[in-house]
Amino acid sequence: MSAIHPSAAGDPASALYSKLNWRLLPFLVTCYMFAYLDRVNVGFAKLQMQTDLGFSDAAYGVGAGIFFIGYVLFELPSNLMLPKVGARRTFSRILVLWGITSACMLFVRSVPAFYAMRFLLGVFEAGFAPGMIYYLSCWYGPARMARAIALVFVAGPLGGIVGGPVSAWLMTSLSGVGGLAGWQWMFLVEGLPCIALGLLTLRVLSDRPEQARWLNDDEKLLLGRETAPTEHRADSFKAVLKSPRVYVLAFAYFSIIFPIYAISFWLPTLLKEQGVSDTIRLGWYSAIPYVVAAVCMYLAGRSSDRVGERRYHCAIPALGAAICLIAAIFADGNVMLTLTALTLGTACLWMAYTVFWAIPSQLVEGTAAAGGIALINTVGLSGGFWGSAVVGWAKASTGSMHAGLFVMAGAAALAAILILTGKLTLKQD
Repeated sequence: MSAIHPSAAGDPASALYSKLNWRLLPFLVTCYMFAYLDRVNVGFAKLQMQTDLGFSDAAYGVGAGIFFIGYVLFELPSNLMLPKVGARRTFSRILVLWGITSACMLFVRSVPAFYAMRFLLGVFEAGFAPGMIYYLSCWYGPARMARAIALVFVAGPLGGIVGGPVSAWLMTSLSGVGGLAGWQWMFLVEGLPCIALGLLTLRVLSDRPEQARWLNDDEKLLLGRETAPTEHRADSFKAVLKSPRVYVLAFAYFSIIFPIYAISFWLPTLLKEQGVSDTIRLGWYSAIPYVVAAVCMYLAGRSSDRVGERRYHCAIPALGAAICLIAAIFADGNVMLTLTALTLGTACLWMAYTVFWAIPSQLVEGTAAAGGIALINTVGLSGGFWGSAVVGWAKASTGSMHAGLFVMAGAAALAAILILTGKLTLKQD
């Protein structure tokens, strides 16, 4: 955690940020890990759930992605209220409600019920990720922001690392216990910890540095200087809405999210098509891309902060992801080659994702920051729905994942183009 220091040990802020990192980041990482896990564990549930309930691939794709419709509809209101309500109460509400909803997925018996529960999960989780970014911007200055985001959002791949083997074990070991299927136990066991985390949030987090009892007055003043606004950042939500840069970022984020969640929801199916039929083995194989992604995310954030550059650190990995996803098509029939291509593609996408979120915090500040980040995330996260749904429709129509992989690659390439050519610097529009 002490790695979030852009200068040497003589930096007077080093001790403060070491203290800050250990106080905030482990808890935030844990919360975000469960957020990601509860979004995508449906990819493993599909292996049993689809057979038990008679879902088609198209129905699964829409249901997995409909989470993002609920998320998008309620995200902007949630984040516009966050500065007024406070991060502690906002995060606590989100964690408790999504934990209850995720656990209640065990009661799904039909396609409409599946759609309804996934929609509600999105509604209750709305605002968590952009709220996390806004919260970090209250504690970390621009020079430290990319690595702080990288360390928190590495929880996404961490959820994939833990979720694959754990979900596979729960589904095989608890199947039939208490009259419940393995996928039902998986939803229950992975949903309940979020409720406990929601209650802990009220004790662990402080809304802002000036409210933190564990900081002395000098430390609060230093953090105030570190997070002071720069002269070119928008200070009203109205200004955010008029900025072309925000919309370029929103559509670039859409193009990153599209393949990230398409892979997350369909990776077990992709590997099963390559001949990996054992559920436990499938769980371990599914964890490999996220192990590599977690390491690469941290390295990308560290490099971006060290040289003070964002666009190329985001665009080049996005382009690399496009190449790797195309390579996965040509590797069809070879499990190891397919897994290698998907691993590298997943790592590249998560590298682009983590550096991307250091850009919006440079463009907006204050109350507008929560709204601006939420606006970008609202447009961008709709890519999660389209990624899952389009791949589902393509597989149902063609019987293969090839078309879906090709569309994912196109989206990643578009993200690279938008990041490189869009007006994303801090210059005036």
